[in-house]
Amino acid sequence: MDLLRDFTLDNPAIPWKTWILRFGFIEFALETYLLYRQYWVLCSGIVPKQLEKEIDQDTFDKSQRYGRAKAKFGVIKSVFSLVKNVYVIQKDLLPYAWDLSAWVLRTYAPRWMPTGEIATSLVFVFGFQIVEMVVDLPFGLWYHFVLEESFGFNKQTYSLYFTDKLKGIALSIVFGVPIGAGFLKIIQSTGNAFFLYVWVFMLAVQLVGITIYPTLIVPLFNKLTPLEPGELKERVEGLAKRLNFPLAELQVIDGSKRSAHSNAYFTGLPFLPKKIVIYDTLLEKAETKEVEAVLAHELGHWKMGHTSKLLGISSGHLLFVFALFSVFIDNKSLYEAFGFFAEKPIVIGFLLFNDVLSPTDALVKFAMNALTRKFEFEADEFSQRLGYAKELAGSLIKLQIQNLSSMDADPWYSSYHYSHPILTERLKAVGWTSEKKVSNEKPKIGESVEANGGSKKEL
Repeated sequence: MDLLRDFTLDNPAIPWKTWILRFGFIEFALETYLLYRQYWVLCSGIVPKQLEKEIDQDTFDKSQRYGRAKAKFGVIKSVFSLVKNVYVIQKDLLPYAWDLSAWVLRTYAPRWMPTGEIATSLVFVFGFQIVEMVVDLPFGLWYHFVLEESFGFNKQTYSLYFTDKLKGIALSIVFGVPIGAGFLKIIQSTGNAFFLYVWVFMLAVQLVGITIYPTLIVPLFNKLTPLEPGELKERVEGLAKRLNFPLAELQVIDGSKRSAHSNAYFTGLPFLPKKIVIYDTLLEKAETKEVEAVLAHELGHWKMGHTSKLLGISSGHLLFVFALFSVFIDNKSLYEAFGFFAEKPIVIGFLLFNDVLSPTDALVKFAMNALTRKFEFEADEFSQRLGYAKELAGSLIKLQIQNLSSMDADPWYSSYHYSHPILTERLKAVGWTSEKKVSNEKPKIGESVEANGGSKKEL
């Protein structure tokens, strides 16, 4: 009993640095093992039985190559990230970066600018982000301009790519400075109960972000235009009216500006008018009723309250994280293990706390993916009940082909990584069976084919 009573997390005997390093290696080993299992699935040359009439062998093989290319890229990036993190921890670069941030502030900041902990924290965070962006730049360039381009997906120029990066930095500063300053000021001012005040503050930030993202942020990167009058607009507006969906705007986004991938989504706070956004790439490849089926799926998420439930869960998790952080915020032994002896900056404590909490991330990720997969099945069923089973299946197959998404997955890998069920699971759930006849000469992407009564379609 005495041993338990004397135990405290603020204990110099606890090897915090060793624990965090081990957590990093365990997470890396787990994700590498799961990727290894998935890689062998991606090496298969056999089209899943449910899709063998829908996807020709060349398309399937290209999808498998794309998946293997991304897997190899992911391993290389993960190894680099692991080495980088170990180097930062082992060389005690965090206190060096903190001292450098304080020196920059003292040396170059205008006289009117404060130079206390909050200002130093902001310089530290944004400086670290810029360094991270520069260090990871070769990976981003390779991914978009080599890997994605080799499979025909990348549509952006180098100029657009770097412009997006600069816009991202500017937005990070414009929004990050007041949010970061508010976060730190609340913790400094509210004592041991700070986690409640910080939680309310961050929840408000989240809700404001949901509100302004589609109207202020998205237009900085993409062009949004109203959906042109026609059959699709009439059908979508009719669907929204039938479901009492509070549709305010129906817009098309120029996703083709950067990528050939496609999607559709809606935005807006619960109980307020919503905006539906459709990628131009989806309009190019899918028929009217197939686009309508995709949107019926999205409206199913709204009708069953999935977005509100996920917002509530994420808010609850955030409260739990902040409450747990209140236990670690004054942990002197944790700070000293990483070279902070004279001071205990809040932002450093939060970073280290997140490293300590990292083993729970895998459990949270697994649980959240299981929940979102359940929601996807429910939204598919909703679309099916509205009479879109055939069109939904057709659109899912086309999206899978257009995006060269993996046609199959290792069950362990998909359980950990996938927020959506794999295609064959979704087709089976909506009771879909192919109506196509088996043919030795199967069409390739982009070829016109005769199907469903002779109407011409673009796969």
